[in-house]
Amino acid sequence: MSFAPRIDAALHAALRQGQAAPAPAKLAAALEHAVTPGGARIRPTILLSIAAACGDPSPRLADAAAVALELMHCASLVHDDLPCFDDADVRRGKPTVHRAYSEPIAVLTGDSLIMLAFETLARAAGEDPARAVALISVLAKRSGMPGGICAGQGWESEREVDLSAYHAAKTGALFMAATEMGAIAAGQDGPQWIELGARIGEAFQVADDLRDALYDEETLGKPVGQDDLHGRPNAVSELGVEGAIQRMRDILGGAIASIPKCPGEGMLAAMVTAQAEVLTPIKWRAAQRIAGE
Repeated sequence: MSFAPRIDAALHAALRQGQAAPAPAKLAAALEHAVTPGGARIRPTILLSIAAACGDPSPRLADAAAVALELMHCASLVHDDLPCFDDADVRRGKPTVHRAYSEPIAVLTGDSLIMLAFETLARAAGEDPARAVALISVLAKRSGMPGGICAGQGWESEREVDLSAYHAAKTGALFMAATEMGAIAAGQDGPQWIELGARIGEAFQVADDLRDALYDEETLGKPVGQDDLHGRPNAVSELGVEGAIQRMRDILGGAIASIPKCPGEGMLAAMVTAQAEVLTPIKWRAAQRIAGE
């Protein structure tokens, strides 16, 4: 099942709210630049997959949760790319926001997307106020301190890095938010879905290490070799390419085993398996298929 049209429609509706006149033109344009065209929209897709697996009784609330999560992710990318952090020139195959619009506009763009994320959830609160409050709480927790994406960025300024905490915050936090928020939007118990999100996030971190080590900038759509450049630990340097790919597949196998009982359990297992295929670097993906024939 493809959720792309549903995600795009809900995202554009939220963006229109953030760009409504009167609004400063450059900042309004920068919001669009930061969010579109999107990447794989992995996090909102996972969120809606969880909601669908649990019956999706409140699709408007699930859409709001998916949009809020993606807006927060996009905000983090804008801030990560700033000169004070990664100083990146390219993101998703086009100039980063600070290169296209200036550094002050980029700071405001990230801040505005964060505010728009929470506003989107607040607007949908009429569907179910208690669930909306729970969704806001999860998104805030997974975005800030001490274990959210802000903490993940903060670890990069420490002399000694707790690698497990760093990866859990930097990459895992929004995946945990995706699974937990998807369940909450569908009226289910959110915490029992956290392990699935943590495992998917861990696998995604390994895959990101592989892409950073193996792809060129044109293929990846952003600067490569950043782990080595910034002296960050990564799975490829620790395990080698083959070892890292096997590690990623092992983690995703554990993710499938962690899926709570629900009507759409089989669909979720297929989704995780599909993510393993997408995350495996192209050259090794082809080799894996040949080996299986």
